[in-house]
Amino acid sequence: MRFHLIDRIESWEPMQRITARKVTSARESYWQHGESGPAMPFGMALESLCQAGAWLVLLSSDHRLRAALLTVGEVTMHRDIVPGDTVRLHAEVVSIQDNAAVVDGYAEVAGQKVLDARNIMCALIDAERLDDPADTARMAGQLLGEGPIG
Repeated sequence: MRFHLIDRIESWEPMQRITARKVTSARESYWQHGESGPAMPFGMALESLCQAGAWLVLLSSDHRLRAALLTVGEVTMHRDIVPGDTVRLHAEVVSIQDNAAVVDGYAEVAGQKVLDARNIMCALIDAERLDDPADTARMAGQLLGEGPIG
């Protein structure tokens, strides 16, 4: 994951659900500027939710499997995410097989849904093919609050 769009994993249940958060900052480079000011691009908001689902798979498999996005069935953006928002990301496994998983989820700010996504299909692949296992373990520890961030 090149863009790290999750700051902390708040809770998770193996291969069932995860809640994570992203605190946005005006200093981040991805903001798009529209009529009402800076907003997180739709694709980045969806990516943050997908990253939460990917971490659920990584944690649940002791860092052996990574979820790689294949398709997204349906996504609705309810309102913009703006600098300073704390985004809570909720993902839940709908179904899982040996080589694929389907996840549903949503993002919320201050208790209000800002994004809904259904039928996010992911391939489950060997995590070592994409990242160094030591780096993955270090990052997982940071996201779970077990080590310094950075």
